[in-house]
Amino acid sequence: MTDPVDVESLTSAPKFNGKVALVTGGGKGLGRACAIGLAAAGAKVIAVARTENDLKEVQSHNPDNITYWAEDVLNDRLYSKIENMDQLDILVGCAGANKPQPISDITLETIDWLMDLNIRAIFRASQSAAKIMLKQGSGSIINMSSQMGHIGAPNRTLYCTTKHAVEGLTKALAVELAPEGIRVNAVAPTFIDTPFTRPMFKNIEFKETVENNIALGHIGTVEDVAAAVIFLASPGAAMITGESLKVDGGWTAW
Repeated sequence: MTDPVDVESLTSAPKFNGKVALVTGGGKGLGRACAIGLAAAGAKVIAVARTENDLKEVQSHNPDNITYWAEDVLNDRLYSKIENMDQLDILVGCAGANKPQPISDITLETIDWLMDLNIRAIFRASQSAAKIMLKQGSGSIINMSSQMGHIGAPNRTLYCTTKHAVEGLTKALAVELAPEGIRVNAVAPTFIDTPFTRPMFKNIEFKETVENNIALGHIGTVEDVAAAVIFLASPGAAMITGESLKVDGGWTAW
């Protein structure tokens, strides 16, 4: 007698009906794509960002499934609101930034700003979400990392520092929360075509350097990253925790 294979679960698209998701950095770029994608898959999504006009635009794609909080991830008020939620099944920590500079030019103000945004805010969101998920006995936390959380690069010393920290947080928290039925993973993209990176690609030399370092030969899209997030949040990733899913086109495989 052979064991049956649940073909339906293997071939059906992820469905998040009845699930509640919260996406920080949900007004633009990667966070926007994640919020819209999760809502399209049935989740009730709360998009979080500072700029209400951006959030209204995101909500317009799916008013039935997307609400928003105009909050700053550097303000403690956001984390109080998360901890007062009745249900939270998926957290996507997307808020973040970069300021490429030679190490000799990096000021203390820049260090504090980027560490607060890329590390402290991700940590606080994960911590607050975990408090709700522990009560439920389930949940999925997905932190937005970067290929720079796995390698180094010139003029990105501070950014690499913050993203290596996100990778460490993800692994440690995954081990801590696994016995409670909560999975914690990261997504680590390469250079993605977003409103933030598009001005950089106007420099043809820089764009060619990036494309030459990506084994697949082209820059990624926000859909590439959102698809990875949706997979990790789905039942199809039920046995995956403590992982970093690199959406890097082979950059780190060289």
